[in-house]
Amino acid sequence: MAVYILSNRKIIRHKGERVDSFSNDEYSIPSFRIAKCNFDGYKEPTAAAKKKKDYTNRNILNYQLFSEPQKQGYQDVLDVLLNEKGIKESSLTANHLGGTQRMFYELYKNMSSTKDRSDVLIFIHGYAYDFDDELKAILDLKKLFIDNTESPVEHILFVSWPASSNVVPLTYFDDKAASINSGASLMRLFYFYTQFLKDIFSNRDLIPCNQRIHIAAHSMGNRVLQSMLYSLKKENILRVIDQVLLLNSDVSYKVFEDQETSFNKLPLLANRISIYLNRKDLILGISQFTKNILTPRLGKNGPSNIEPYKDIVSVIDCTFVEDDLLNTFKFEAGNHWGYLSSSSVQNDIFQNLYGVDRNLIANRLKNNENIFTIVS
Repeated sequence: MAVYILSNRKIIRHKGERVDSFSNDEYSIPSFRIAKCNFDGYKEPTAAAKKKKDYTNRNILNYQLFSEPQKQGYQDVLDVLLNEKGIKESSLTANHLGGTQRMFYELYKNMSSTKDRSDVLIFIHGYAYDFDDELKAILDLKKLFIDNTESPVEHILFVSWPASSNVVPLTYFDDKAASINSGASLMRLFYFYTQFLKDIFSNRDLIPCNQRIHIAAHSMGNRVLQSMLYSLKKENILRVIDQVLLLNSDVSYKVFEDQETSFNKLPLLANRISIYLNRKDLILGISQFTKNILTPRLGKNGPSNIEPYKDIVSVIDCTFVEDDLLNTFKFEAGNHWGYLSSSSVQNDIFQNLYGVDRNLIANRLKNNENIFTIVS
């Protein structure tokens, strides 16, 4: 089990500390840095501890930033792997690897060491998260996807992008800009990953682990994904993703149309795409009427036209599910966080990740060929 943070937040050193940390500042740097979360000795904080002013950063969850790689490319990773197999002698060890080299090396080692499902979930959060909020979200995602035996996910790559720390309406536009910058950084990470695959598996002594990688984007996190896709050239896209979950997406309902050169590239990247929507989503309703010139949102209204992609793209209506896990006013009134608040939505997601045929997923009502409604 491993959880990594991929962040283009500013790097700072807090007073009295000897290690670098991610900042709560609301602007992005040009590239991602990578950190690995440390859950050894982790204890759930008490309510009193959460109220303290020092319940921030590593007091929420400890993590260690990876060093930057000494040189680009993945030849060093290949040398380490071949040395460990006794095929090629090398003075390099895993401790010499940095950045994506170290992360990809660890994931490959973990995912190829088991015959059981050991999937990776890349998660992109939404609007109005500071870094402390992100650390709390990581803990929630670990419980949901890793600790839960119903889930095939064993590893999480949490995409941390510098959204604003409050919900003042004007900050929405700051987050839109930050999401675009972060998407460009995520595009470079995608290219690093495809280069890793080419460099490592061009050697016949190393074989793919045959595990699966998924992407889940919530709310404005879909804009980060949109920005990444916009920057990708179609001829450079490899189908390296199994499932893509678009959760309460705060993007235009037209993103799959030809003139919107973004989500229409997703079918080139993934085996299956699932749009989870809620027609009572208050947050997306506010987004539509106050910030997006009355443009319907994908996560509230569904897509305008996905006819060319109906074999790959499914629409899952969550309007009638119960918030039986988290039923505070925020969740019941907002109808925006079904993946956290509803066991019905979670069960649907788990079956999706396992690759169950969309027509055989339990507790779904089939409306037509690729549109379904979750029934509690």
